[in-house]
Amino acid sequence: MADRAQIQGACDPRFERVREAFEKNFRDSEGTEGGEVGAAVAVVLDNRPVVDLWGGFADAGRTRPWEPDTIVNVYSTTKGMTALCAHRLVEQGRLDPDAPVADYWPEFAQAGKGSLPVSYLLSHRAGLPAVRKPLPTTALADWELMTSALAEQEPWWEPGTKHGYHALTFGYLVGEVVRRIDGRSLGTYFREELAEPLGVDFHIGLGPEHDARVADMLPAPEPPASAPNPFADMAKDPESMASKAFNNPGTGPGTVNTRAWRGAEIPAGNGHGDARGLARVYGALAVEGEVDGIHVLGTEARDRAISEQANGPDAVLFGMPMRFGLGFFLTQPMIPLGPNPRAFGHPGAGGSIAFADPDAKLAFAYVMNQMQMGLAGDARGFGLIESVYDAL
Repeated sequence: MADRAQIQGACDPRFERVREAFEKNFRDSEGTEGGEVGAAVAVVLDNRPVVDLWGGFADAGRTRPWEPDTIVNVYSTTKGMTALCAHRLVEQGRLDPDAPVADYWPEFAQAGKGSLPVSYLLSHRAGLPAVRKPLPTTALADWELMTSALAEQEPWWEPGTKHGYHALTFGYLVGEVVRRIDGRSLGTYFREELAEPLGVDFHIGLGPEHDARVADMLPAPEPPASAPNPFADMAKDPESMASKAFNNPGTGPGTVNTRAWRGAEIPAGNGHGDARGLARVYGALAVEGEVDGIHVLGTEARDRAISEQANGPDAVLFGMPMRFGLGFFLTQPMIPLGPNPRAFGHPGAGGSIAFADPDAKLAFAYVMNQMQMGLAGDARGFGLIESVYDAL
């Protein structure tokens, strides 16, 4: 039974509405397929933690309580942390987003991509959301295989003429640019430059010593037969761009609960962490770019990162309207990050979401293990976001 006693952590009295909304997510889903099983939510206001709550269970059998140090896969919410790594290099003058990718990664010039700029990788305009040639099921864990395949790949559309969500390829494309410049893998760079200095429990490439505290990802329930199911429709044409973007190679809840998935560096989708850490990072981005004296990213670099690059129908996501900056989702009607126009962050498949709102000096993060159908947040997280702003 999910009740108030299961909700643990700290909550500033001003944000009691957030605790109530968090509890309600569990209470309303009792006994329902796909209802909340385990989750955490965190809010930082003006670099001060004001909400840090968790509750429920880390497994489908509801035998392992969600603990203060439980971490979970957050799928594409990882992309925000990956983009941040690139923007730190931009801030340091080591990466020019307007320069050709091939200046840093010479092999990328194949198939007519010699002049394609780094900014197109970050804004999903590169035309490389998928690899055409069939890839083995183990490919996602093989960095060299994935980056070589993308270097060889001809764009699916003329780069810069449209945008389409690079669901899995984003991480290899941006991550390889970071690696070519810095010498460290994306996961190592993030750990040494951000996670360890900030004391943030977030990993892109998770060591086996952490497995015991990872919550199992639970698949979303199948939609009713009468409901639209674009993913099922996409699978009917395995040679299509959209199908290959998600299924070449494919992933699934069974895959993400394996050691191979957790240990690999998949910077578009296999970050493991907690809400507390994500809110701490975005909390710095919501103010002057520092927390506890540690520099994350200055405001000039942040504002460049959140400058709008694409807005309109997405060429991969079935024509859904999407709005991108340089590596971050920008607030939009389908993915509302509160009421303020400069809010930015990233959602993940199944429900997780984290963002910064510079106008409110606020950061928010929600993570969970029970997936719902969809790629970009869901009612649980959006309800919590609404409760945060109601409390302000």
